[in-house]
Amino acid sequence: MTTDAELYARQGMGRRLEPGLAPALLIVDFVHGFADPGVLGGGNIAEAIAQTRHLLAFARARGWPVAHTRVVYAADGSDAGVFTLKSPTLLTLTEDAHDSQIVPELAPLPGELVVRKRGASAFFDTPLQGWLSFRRVDTVVVAGCTTSGCVRASVVDAMQHEFRPIVATDCVGDRALGPHEANLFDMGQKYAQLMARAEIETHYKA
Repeated sequence: MTTDAELYARQGMGRRLEPGLAPALLIVDFVHGFADPGVLGGGNIAEAIAQTRHLLAFARARGWPVAHTRVVYAADGSDAGVFTLKSPTLLTLTEDAHDSQIVPELAPLPGELVVRKRGASAFFDTPLQGWLSFRRVDTVVVAGCTTSGCVRASVVDAMQHEFRPIVATDCVGDRALGPHEANLFDMGQKYAQLMARAEIETHYKA
């Protein structure tokens, strides 16, 4: 019986995407609301945040550009869109809301970009693509949540903007493990290179 991996390989998918020479780190939506299982979190998100602390320290030590994202809506909901019809809890993520603040262990430093977004992708209707291009980035290492939602959307858009997406597999999380695992598999077959944090650090130490 043909496995999923064998089927994709037979169709020419899943080739290795070699990391480039000019990486940046993108941390997607690691805010209090997604860290809290009672709001928008759960699953393996807490473990992914813990691993991302180390990846962030590694990136900073090497002077990589670092970008963080937050979901931010107007307090009166005036900028709500179809995304919030599917997920109305997102409307609680306003500029000053606790749940919209980046978790303290990953707090941005001066010079790091904080992207405010109203959609799934970190690139859609934001300055991220230009910010990365100005810094001559060729590879985007992605951490964050959720794997099946905003991480996936950001990875696809990174690829479509001709950046090489590297998904840090132990630095991404989802509220449910089934979607997490399925989307990691699919991204690895079609859009990105999957690498654990230790693999990424070993590659860029060389």
